[in-house]
Amino acid sequence: MEKHSNIEQSIPDSGNTLKSSEKVIVAENLSKIFGHFKAVDNISFEVTKGEIFGFLGANGAGKTTAMRMLSGLSIPTSGKGTVAGFDIETQTEMVKKSIGYMSQKFSLYDDLKVWENIELFGGIYGMTDKEIKTKTDELMKLLNFEEERNMFVRSLPLGFKQKLAFSVSIFHSPKVVFLDEPTGGVDPITRRQFWELIYDATSRGITVFVTTHYMDEAEYCDRVSIMVDGRIEALDSPKNLKEQFNAKNMDEVFQQLARKAKRVDS
Repeated sequence: MEKHSNIEQSIPDSGNTLKSSEKVIVAENLSKIFGHFKAVDNISFEVTKGEIFGFLGANGAGKTTAMRMLSGLSIPTSGKGTVAGFDIETQTEMVKKSIGYMSQKFSLYDDLKVWENIELFGGIYGMTDKEIKTKTDELMKLLNFEEERNMFVRSLPLGFKQKLAFSVSIFHSPKVVFLDEPTGGVDPITRRQFWELIYDATSRGITVFVTTHYMDEAEYCDRVSIMVDGRIEALDSPKNLKEQFNAKNMDEVFQQLARKAKRVDS
């Protein structure tokens, strides 16, 4: 886990309050076992509509395995869960249609132009041609990408690519977007701009489920869970966690918990 990495300008305060009482993600005693290895060990939590939920853990903690179960890509060994109201075991296709997903590794097509990528994914999401055209124009203005509209994606700077990938992941207005270390490798100013896009998404009711290696980014979440060896060892707002662990920042909270880890691979 990387050390505290300050963004040059502070992100606007999210308020660290839950935005709604509607439960968009529910996990109940979820476990995933591979042979004799328990990657995820009986975790339970809920995430509400419009919430930014930070899902943290060192390498090998089990967070990626948990995210794969919640996004319908892996079936739980035991326990149950729902995402956007759909069962993650029996309604995986409906789960996939109701979420967006973005990983640190860029997932758009380098050999397509910016507008072609947007049109392609809009079609995959089942949007009409009219919806795609209208929303593409709106997105280009929001991102100030009018001049880059006809550029091949491979020609874009990394920060532009990451902002585009996030915007495409929520292009169909999903109820939940899963972000797996989305700001890795980008500069501090671009990370700030990326989080401004996240806040805009939550203001429109999209729930953000995010993993990050930057502990300053954990401060921007409404609530944070920290996994250690497949279990959730702490879950609360950043403010409450810092008080609970008598810590100055989330990096100190994380380090106290991460020291308990006994395994290194998930």
